[in-house]
Amino acid sequence: MASTQQLKSRIRSVKSTKQITKAMQLVAASKMRRAQEADKASAPYTKAANELLTYLASQGVTKNHPLFTSHVSIDSRLLIVIASDKGLAGAYNSNVMKLYTRELKSDDDEGIKNMTISVGRRATQFVTRLKDTEIIGAYEDLPDHPAGAELRSILDTARDKFEAGEVDAVDIIYTEFVNSMTQTAKIQRVMPAGYEVTSVSDSVRDAEFEPNLETVLEGVAYRLVGAQIFQALLDARASEWSMRMLAMKNATDNASDLVDDLTLEMNKARQGAITQELAEISGGVEALND
Repeated sequence: MASTQQLKSRIRSVKSTKQITKAMQLVAASKMRRAQEADKASAPYTKAANELLTYLASQGVTKNHPLFTSHVSIDSRLLIVIASDKGLAGAYNSNVMKLYTRELKSDDDEGIKNMTISVGRRATQFVTRLKDTEIIGAYEDLPDHPAGAELRSILDTARDKFEAGEVDAVDIIYTEFVNSMTQTAKIQRVMPAGYEVTSVSDSVRDAEFEPNLETVLEGVAYRLVGAQIFQALLDARASEWSMRMLAMKNATDNASDLVDDLTLEMNKARQGAITQELAEISGGVEALND
């Protein structure tokens, strides 16, 4: 059994760790709320974008548009993998990487070539360690609300590769935010565009397009595909902070349990030492009486 001093030292160490994990939990909870608000605020626009792309595709006006060009077979594709820059987020990164690895294996089995754009330091570190994997872009330290140059760079790279015929499809691998307790790694196809939803609301179906569908398509196709990528980034960030908060909560709870166990063990050790001293004193008194 460890000595009382050793147990006291371990208790102090665990309490110090608990303070750190508790602080990280509170920070993650605060950022999670802001990320959730941004994700929810953008969701209606992205849903409308998906419906509009699907409707335009169903009207036959997308046949000659480069973003809607659908190939008979997929011989090559671009994978955009979204992970985090830091760890301590539970299974967040590993779930994304498992799905990404399965897609790479599926491509190898079917003879499909692929390229990768990594978003997040952990994704970049993982992809660069893989053999025979072509990485054409790496993005790190993106803000919680990625926009502007960062988003355009990812979108432009994907669009240029697709329009040039270097890839037949563009897929995003990210973590979909369902709620604070549920986040699911998924893959979503963004190019060719217009096939994300199976039904279109009446508001989109009954809308009037001025001056005509072709002109509207030319003006909004690029922006609407960008909205899908933007929503995936927001979903991923909300999921990351949710899973990090839960991981830090579990770590804090485990630290509390460990402190209780160590305190109990220290009390037992202290009681044992006291009992031993009393026994020795009693033995000494009996020896003197004899």
